[in-house]
Amino acid sequence: MSGDVPPVRVVLADDHPFYRKGLARGLAARGIAVVAEAPDGGAAVRAVEETKPDVVVMDLNMPTMSGVEATRRLTEERPDTRVLVLTVSANESDLTDAVVAGACGYVLKDRPVEEVAEAIRAAAAGETRISPQLAMPLLRRLREPSGIAPELSGVALDPPEARLLALVAEGAADEEMAETLAITPAEVRSLAAAILAKLGPRERVQAVLRAAERRRP
Repeated sequence: MSGDVPPVRVVLADDHPFYRKGLARGLAARGIAVVAEAPDGGAAVRAVEETKPDVVVMDLNMPTMSGVEATRRLTEERPDTRVLVLTVSANESDLTDAVVAGACGYVLKDRPVEEVAEAIRAAAAGETRISPQLAMPLLRRLREPSGIAPELSGVALDPPEARLLALVAEGAADEEMAETLAITPAEVRSLAAAILAKLGPRERVQAVLRAAERRRP
């Protein structure tokens, strides 16, 4: 990394010390500076106060204070700090809770460290980054037939992305969308993730999800 560009500064919050240490080494090798590590949400909040990082990489299931609660606290107290959730949970409700709490990204732990590093840099730049495996359920949630849809004015979707969004609104299944677009299901998920990234900033996605929650019975 060029000396003219300071590295992204990160706090790692995870209650598994071996995983935390391994990830810290992997990120350091890719030019990302881990300025503090925390074993739970409360420690993460304190570490952010002390080190003022660009991004907090936050696990969800931790003792003392959960990752969701810590994210909510940081969003309220330090709104300029970006929180990227890194978790084993592919549960849609966990994803929704994290985004509504203020997370600007949600990545699964089984992803390569290169993808985690890329998501951290995206978070530092104010972008939304969701693992492709989870992007389609969230995109369906945003386009569900409740009169709620993301504001797309000024969002530059390419033709395949626009067609995919239309198919989601029509309720097409993943396999049907793949067949219609002549791509693989994995490429469908990647397109969904690309659309979510373009819908940023995070406040736009959060607002839609909050509206959806309010309209649920």
